[in-house]
Amino acid sequence: MDHSQAGQDAANARRAAWMRVLALADPAALHGAFSALGSVPAHQMLRPAQTGMAMVRARSGGTGARFNLGEMTVTRCAVTLADGAVGVAYVQGRSLRHAEQAAVADALLQMPDWHDAVQEKLVQPLARQHADKVEAQARVAAQTKVEFFTMVRGED
Repeated sequence: MDHSQAGQDAANARRAAWMRVLALADPAALHGAFSALGSVPAHQMLRPAQTGMAMVRARSGGTGARFNLGEMTVTRCAVTLADGAVGVAYVQGRSLRHAEQAAVADALLQMPDWHDAVQEKLVQPLARQHADKVEAQARVAAQTKVEFFTMVRGED
């Protein structure tokens, strides 16, 4: 693998990470954090936010053959900024505003002038909120943990 390919892979991984944070964010939290950015550049819709269905596939035990688990509601959006940056978003559910704001944030994160501010005011706080939520859910699940053991009965 040459250096340009490795650099592109790293850039794709960074973008995938922030897109995941934006997609998993609570819509109200995203809206509040988005408002903290202040006046953002105008955007134009490439694909207005629209809701549809996507098939969810799974594997039995995480390693078995794939099967169709069912469908889920997904909203997608694609925007472009005046400088040509294109942002896209796919979010679970029907929130058109969530998809549009995530797409605009994706486009802003690709602009060097906006990247650091959007990371600091939007992505990092949303990532912390998500991590806290996951940790709280893990604590609740841990309270219900049951350990089974077998006692060997002595035969004389």
